[in-house]
Amino acid sequence: MREPSHILGESPRALLSSYNPFMDIGMSFSAFAAPFVAFMIAFALISYLIKGGLLKVLDYPNPRSLHSKAVPRTGGLGLMSGALVSWALLPGMLPLSIWASVILLVAISFADDVSGLPAWARFLMHGAVAVWFSVAMLSDTHGWMVTAMAAVAITWMLNLYNFMDGSDGLAGGMTLIGFSCYGVTAWLAGNEPFAMINFCIAAAAAAFLLFNFHPARIFMGDAGSIPLGFLAAILGIMGWTNGNWPLWLPLLIFSPFIVDASVTLAKRGLRGEKIWEAHREHYYQHMVQSGLGHRNTALLGYVLMLAAGASAIWAMRQQTAVQLGVGVAWGGIYLIMVLVSDNYWKRHPGRS
Repeated sequence: MREPSHILGESPRALLSSYNPFMDIGMSFSAFAAPFVAFMIAFALISYLIKGGLLKVLDYPNPRSLHSKAVPRTGGLGLMSGALVSWALLPGMLPLSIWASVILLVAISFADDVSGLPAWARFLMHGAVAVWFSVAMLSDTHGWMVTAMAAVAITWMLNLYNFMDGSDGLAGGMTLIGFSCYGVTAWLAGNEPFAMINFCIAAAAAAFLLFNFHPARIFMGDAGSIPLGFLAAILGIMGWTNGNWPLWLPLLIFSPFIVDASVTLAKRGLRGEKIWEAHREHYYQHMVQSGLGHRNTALLGYVLMLAAGASAIWAMRQQTAVQLGVGVAWGGIYLIMVLVSDNYWKRHPGRS
């Protein structure tokens, strides 16, 4: 197994001169134990949070909600705690800027879950964290144009992940599948340490999903969805800069969320509506309201996510023409899905 510092660019000669076989064995054990630790810590904390504990924060239903009773929305604290603690078993694998960014986003988002923060304050902080990461990780090596584009993409990703967290099991399933696909792809690329970072997130998400699948006993809350959106973006960028995958791969893996949120918000913006306000116009919300319900919507979402992720992993090992063909095919699939859904909703407007 590679030394963990290799994913940050340390030279092979430096690694060879400092190689210690006993350290490598210990590192291997810690790496494979880390996802198990992530699962167990997330499971234990979420079990405690469901009972109320010291942090009884409830998500009360409102006219835009898809649920009918108050449910705790602190599950993200357990999920993120499991991931962060497990990363401690993987020393040196992530720069301090990522640790600090994730912890800051969890803290700010939990404050929003508890008392509600102004939208401008949330977006300002999200943008600041995105710019901080982009400048720290990309400006010296990829220039300011790429840095600026990355900052915008990260800001959008962490917010759209939050927009898509409104149905039982959906965001938890996307987290499990999406970061598992990251892990598998990094593993196939020979970057086992980076794979384990992603597997830890997936393992914590699996524990959360045990409680969040329909009927959900706990929700993720902003303290989970916001940092997970951030990690989906920045780990996708890191995988690209490390040479583990092409830049389009993270976009395809998380395309079910990206397409739904982007198309929905674009349509609302074109109608002159406030895109930051809560609503029930996402395509997954329409699916729940159409009679499919939370369970079937989540299961269909899982099939779509798995298909997108599997095709991405397969395509990255093919020729450029094949990769382009896969991208065009998925564009056609999403276009058909959008058109069918919009047509159905025009014929059944009373369901909204």
